Amino acid sequence: MGLSFVSRRAVAVGAVVVAGALGLSACGGGGTTSANSDGAASAAGGPKLVTPGKLTTCTNLPYEPFQFKEGDKTVGFDVDIVDLAAKKLGLTQEIVDIDFAVIKSGAAMAAGKCDVAAAGMTITPERRANITFSEPYFDATQALLAKKGLGVKTLDEIKAKNLKLGAQASTTGLEYVKKQGLNPKEFADSPKELLGLQSGQADVIVQDLPVVLTWLKKPEIADKFELVASLDTGEQYGIGLKKQADPVLLKAINDAITTAKSDGTYEKIFVKWFGKKPGELG
Repeated sequence: MGLSFVSRRAVAVGAVVVAGALGLSACGGGGTTSANSDGAASAAGGPKLVTPGKLTTCTNLPYEPFQFKEGDKTVGFDVDIVDLAAKKLGLTQEIVDIDFAVIKSGAAMAAGKCDVAAAGMTITPERRANITFSEPYFDATQALLAKKGLGVKTLDEIKAKNLKLGAQASTTGLEYVKKQGLNPKEFADSPKELLGLQSGQADVIVQDLPVVLTWLKKPEIADKFELVASLDTGEQYGIGLKKQADPVLLKAINDAITTAKSDGTYEKIFVKWFGKKPGELG
């Protein structure tokens, strides 16, 4: 921050959306009850939680197929992964929609807005300074989506043709193309980035491959735009916790990911949202 790959009829168990981006004021927002400074234990020996009985997850909507609205519910790959840990702890997942910049900085967790963050978030050294990450749960790749007929396949060709490049703000995709010597136009979120491409504010955009593949399943996108390149950036997503992470919660998340990968649950969730097995996205 990386298809229909299948019908979006799947509904993540127990995920409740708290509508609207939340500020970082001392009082709670969007119906989420703030915990005291020590947190609230869900049960004897359980993790300290923002809201007892709930695993509160910060995310940034929409970022299909990782998290997005389907009717009045939030569903997606990340939702299902966090649900594994929630069920392990006997909790219900509650989802908070908040600005990605506030998530990636660690401020959302530090301020007690959520217990974890699951937002297609790449693990980076810079983010580790303020966030404790789980074991990686997704291998990510960046992609270039362009107007059809531009005849470009690389960032160097985009630069040589003086084309307008767009990227989502606060993302590793943005950082990557900047390091390659480009100065892209920044968009606040992925829908605005796509709109920027459609409206001519950008000729090419960089975004996580699964997101681009999801867009291309829509005829109105596929008719005018095409995937021109995949950029193997070696990224991995992790579930984020506050820097001084609750050890019980961190262990439950890591155990849930490890178990799911070993017992076939992870592959089932992967195929459900991406239509392919791990390692086959391209």
